[in-house]
Amino acid sequence: MALLQAALGRCACAFWLAVAFDAVGLTVLMLGVFVNVFFYDFLIYAGSIVIFMSLVWWIFWYTGNIEVPQEQLEDDVGLKKLSKKGGLLRRWSSRISQTFRIRSWRSGTNLQSGAKHTDSNKIRESSFSFPIPSDGHLQTLSQSVTAQVHSGQPQDRENPPI
Repeated sequence: MALLQAALGRCACAFWLAVAFDAVGLTVLMLGVFVNVFFYDFLIYAGSIVIFMSLVWWIFWYTGNIEVPQEQLEDDVGLKKLSKKGGLLRRWSSRISQTFRIRSWRSGTNLQSGAKHTDSNKIRESSFSFPIPSDGHLQTLSQSVTAQVHSGQPQDRENPPI
């Protein structure tokens, strides 16, 4: 059993699902080809689709068993080869981001949301407010459309309203 587990790798479940989908798909496909039934075309198409869906499980099994050496995992973007330049760029970017954090903290504004906050109670207040509509100026869409239709304007016979 241990030999079989070692041969299948870490994703044995995906392997067995792929094999099962292939077996069922091939069986249904062969039934559609060789059995004389009136729905043979359905069986042929269904078997082909099941075999195609087994490709998903084969891809899961293959990608789940890819092994990458530890050295390549540590250097996944190529920064170790350029360690002097990489370190310089890393320090430069951290200084810039730290400068922006200090400036936003001193000014009392959050650069992401534009909201102001006070240090005493830590409540964020927005400087934007919606005006309160009065009842005379508030119309719904159906009221405005009805008002335009019944306003007595002459309708164009060539281009009637929709």
